[in-house]
Amino acid sequence: MSRFTFVTAGESHGPALTVTVSGVPAGLKLDRVRMNRELERRQQGYGRGGRMKIEHDEIVVTAGVRGGETIGSPVSISIPNADHEAWKGAMGVWELDATDAEARRLRSPRPGHVDLVGGIKFDRRDLRDVLERASARETAARVAAGAIAKELLLTFGIEIRSCVVSVGLAGDPQRAVAWPEMLAVDDSSPLRAIDAPTEEAMIAEVDKARADGETLGGALVVLAHGLPVGLGSHVQWDSKLDGRIAQAIMSVHAVKGVAIGDGIECASHPGSEVHDAIYFERDAGWIRTTNRAGGLEGGVTNGQDLVVRAFMKPISTLRKGLPSVDVDTRTPERSQWERSDISAVPACGVVCEAMLAIILADAMREKFGGDSIAEMTRNFRAYVDAARAY
Repeated sequence: MSRFTFVTAGESHGPALTVTVSGVPAGLKLDRVRMNRELERRQQGYGRGGRMKIEHDEIVVTAGVRGGETIGSPVSISIPNADHEAWKGAMGVWELDATDAEARRLRSPRPGHVDLVGGIKFDRRDLRDVLERASARETAARVAAGAIAKELLLTFGIEIRSCVVSVGLAGDPQRAVAWPEMLAVDDSSPLRAIDAPTEEAMIAEVDKARADGETLGGALVVLAHGLPVGLGSHVQWDSKLDGRIAQAIMSVHAVKGVAIGDGIECASHPGSEVHDAIYFERDAGWIRTTNRAGGLEGGVTNGQDLVVRAFMKPISTLRKGLPSVDVDTRTPERSQWERSDISAVPACGVVCEAMLAIILADAMREKFGGDSIAEMTRNFRAYVDAARAY
């Protein structure tokens, strides 16, 4: 059985981003409009930078799909970088324009970014070699992979959505979000906030940060709805689904904290106020009246909505710079400024959706196998029927 995995390649101002997705069963019908919409969502949000006005991301499938349907082989996708045209001299694959390359050189690393440690690790004196791959532009490729994962999950009635609960000091990072509230979030609103009054305060925070030359982080919630009981496992440390989810979400640029359900708040409450009581009803079967565990117990889904909360730090690129050092002269310098965002919390939510979708698609492939969608569906239905009868 092939696991659902992916690998990305490409630099921020290189010719293109690419992603190869393995473990996609044959016979999965892909919706090109819906998949491109995911890339568009990643580019939205109040406080985004000028790059979003240049790029018009679109999925270009180069392998693994025929007539809009997967054929069982790896799916390869390319996303051209429109801005590469203006960077050919500094980012040419085979030749560089010495003048352009020097003008674009990064020598004063940004605190909070990987510039300095990446330069040391890979022995690169021009830190652009680090910056280009470390850029959050890479997440466009992840969202493309996540779009395929979402198509797979949707086949089994599983949906994933996100919303912003805080930006800077506006909002509540611990605000609870239920699925009906998530469905009501306006996906086209400036920050995809959980409610309009909070969004107005968030916009004011972004405006103030822009005027002050600052950047802002925030918190977001991602929900997965319609999951079956039994994804993941308790038998080994690396098979626990909560651990796999946490690693995936923490890998997203600028995310510095992850919680499942009420994980943070629960740490200060007694057990009687934390765990979700179990009930059984003849018609409904096994039920819970609360979901403090966030849909996971012991590393295994319990059938409730899976709730993931992510905390994003402020973006490391500040217009005014921060104290740094020139890697050539060793003299004090302000960190260099690269065109960047003031805040990107809504976009981070879209990337977190993609990463959660990828982990859940992998867990579904792990649980139900199958070389084709038809075979996987038969296995899924048989298991769901057995679980209902338990």
